[in-house]
Amino acid sequence: MSTSVAVRSKVPHLSSRLRAAWRAAHDPVPGVPTWARIAAYAVPFTVLPSGLWRISVVTLHLPIVSTTPRAGHTLGMPDEVYVVVLSAVSEVLAFTAVGLVARWGEVFPWWVPVLRGRRVPTAAAVLPAALGATVLTALWTKVFAGLPASLREPAPPGDPIAEHGWRLVVFVGSYAPLLLWGPLLAAVTYAYWRRRTGRSS
Repeated sequence: MSTSVAVRSKVPHLSSRLRAAWRAAHDPVPGVPTWARIAAYAVPFTVLPSGLWRISVVTLHLPIVSTTPRAGHTLGMPDEVYVVVLSAVSEVLAFTAVGLVARWGEVFPWWVPVLRGRRVPTAAAVLPAALGATVLTALWTKVFAGLPASLREPAPPGDPIAEHGWRLVVFVGSYAPLLLWGPLLAAVTYAYWRRRTGRSS
């Protein structure tokens, strides 16, 4: 009896800690414009569809491509594992945009050794975010600008560009949101810079 009571007492404590961690990671700090909050929260969702497409094709072998990719290894990992890791890392990178509106983007959180509790230098957040936004915007704009020409040329079997009909629509639709990753990150970075330098007032 005492064991079950102890377990029940720990469950609410754990759930309250999880809720507190969720709020700490997501709740915006005072002064964040509504549009910046929405843009920051949207960034991870621009990356999610492409990650799900890769996992569906390579790891789960779902029939959303006409030719099943050959098994191989990338960076020492089976491709089935590699695409899961790649998609997870991409989501984590995308989630850092939320830090530009949350407290952990202004004060180092408890899990950062040595720096925990210290104020995040504005440049330490703005410069990498601005560089990332520039690279992502240029990269995905170039990829999609060249898509019409790629569709007109013969593609090797197994290349998603070689798909037709609904499979091609699913592929392009899964990657198209990546066009928004860079611009949304740039907008959130600008709002962060204005807020941290006092220009928002």
